[in-house]
Amino acid sequence: MNPIELSVIVPVYNEEQGLQTLFDRLYPALDQLGISYEVVFINDGSRDRSAAILREQFQKRPDVTRVVLFNGNFGQHMAIMAGFEHCRGQRVVTLDADLQNPPEEIGKLLAKMDEGYDYIGSIRKQRSDSWWRHVASRAMNRLRERITRIKMTDQGCMLRAYSRDIIDAVNSCKEVNTFVPALAYTFARAPAEVVVEHEERAEGESKYSLYSLIRLNFDLMTGFSVVPLQMFSLVGIAVSILSALFVVYLLVRRIIVGPEAEGLFTLFAIAFFLIGITLFGIGLLGEYIGRIYQQVRHRPRYLVQAILEKPDQK
Repeated sequence: MNPIELSVIVPVYNEEQGLQTLFDRLYPALDQLGISYEVVFINDGSRDRSAAILREQFQKRPDVTRVVLFNGNFGQHMAIMAGFEHCRGQRVVTLDADLQNPPEEIGKLLAKMDEGYDYIGSIRKQRSDSWWRHVASRAMNRLRERITRIKMTDQGCMLRAYSRDIIDAVNSCKEVNTFVPALAYTFARAPAEVVVEHEERAEGESKYSLYSLIRLNFDLMTGFSVVPLQMFSLVGIAVSILSALFVVYLLVRRIIVGPEAEGLFTLFAIAFFLIGITLFGIGLLGEYIGRIYQQVRHRPRYLVQAILEKPDQK
């Protein structure tokens, strides 16, 4: 068999309203590339008719379509990991099913790889998200880059291309929770980024909330850096020094001026401030300990119910 040149991985979760539009645009865009390809759909435990629609599409185009059916919802990044483990292409592109990243832009990523790059990220040209998602995403990007040293201008854009070497390296990792683009970036020899178009979601609802964005960035920071722990240690040292100086100041003032009842609320404010820092530190430690706990249990990252593919595709 001739090697497959391109694998396109598409995680799917409750996308029944927009899947047919995705098919109508994705397959023609890939046919125009003039290369051998496969499309690997990962159904991440959808509760609507997404699995049935994917099965119908497999029956229409079994030569270039593969479908991995999860028996539950394990998250977008676990779906992508499953796609990495089941794809066979020399180059791999990840694509969201909501068509916010046009499939027609895939050729732009491959053209950039032809220049010698092994990892291609994408930057949305004109984001069509709500203002709060735009602001929150930009703030999180800056914080994440300072902490992890992983440079991704637009971490929320899933349209990315990877070489086979990077895919094999990612597959060798056994992390329970990870952010796939960041993990792949750590293995890249020559990463690059390209600007791509961005469209509004035509059908369905976004699966990301503000909490999901915060949760994702906690995974990023605690999964790729110990800087948060180091920063908290430095804050603890600074607060301890300031607290000691303040105690000395109160002692000297008591000797010179005398006791004052009015300072009670100041002490309360300082105590609450220190308690807040302590609780934040406990939560931060909990993030790292939680990751260790999940890892040592050795539970499977996801469970596959079935794989739809032609016998000669195995």
